[in-house]
Amino acid sequence: MPAARTRTPPPDNAPHLLVVDDDRRILDLLSRYLADHGYRVTTASSAAEARARLGGMAFDLLVLDWMMPGESGIDLARSLRGGSDVPILMLTARTEAADRITGLEIGADDYIGKPFEPRELLLRIGNILRRTEQPSARPIEIAHFGEFEFHLDSGELTRDGKPVRITDREREMLRILAASGGDTVPREKLSAPGMNVSERAVDVQINRLRRKIERDPTNPIYLRTVRGIGYRLVATP
Repeated sequence: MPAARTRTPPPDNAPHLLVVDDDRRILDLLSRYLADHGYRVTTASSAAEARARLGGMAFDLLVLDWMMPGESGIDLARSLRGGSDVPILMLTARTEAADRITGLEIGADDYIGKPFEPRELLLRIGNILRRTEQPSARPIEIAHFGEFEFHLDSGELTRDGKPVRITDREREMLRILAASGGDTVPREKLSAPGMNVSERAVDVQINRLRRKIERDPTNPIYLRTVRGIGYRLVATP
């Protein structure tokens, strides 16, 4: 009996897709197919579940089924366009031109009719991502927060130009936080590399760092907690 094929996980910087469909079979098939072609994939089987996913993660593109029980995909897309420009590819069994035009009018970037060839879906996703790709941002060299400056290359922290003593772990945590550009950093990413460090240990190290950079460590301005996920550094390049 041939050995089962080992799936290679997509890289951490691969585009992250949210696939939303109330048909579990379609979700499973698309999840495997897109992952096999280098995408990170998260799934949701309803608009409510999709909202929960969107509240905790960032996505590069949504693959959204038009017809779903409860809140439909088109209603979800219309709602998202009120405050988000995340690209949306609609899956639809509707064939009327008016319906497709409606999807484009509310802000969907493209649509594909059911049934569809997976290869065509892959091409349409790639085209949307290329059209909406943002220019590469310059790497952050110095993070400024209040009277502090942190130089990512040297790992030096200064306050009003005077060096502030920090430990190697605090320096590495500041590098990770500053390089994120204000995005939330999960606790596990702030753990020491190669070590099974508990979330509690990370929290203790963050509190020690806060005592060095915050006027009131119990009410932090720069090093913020994102409940249930991790931390983010409020700084400017």
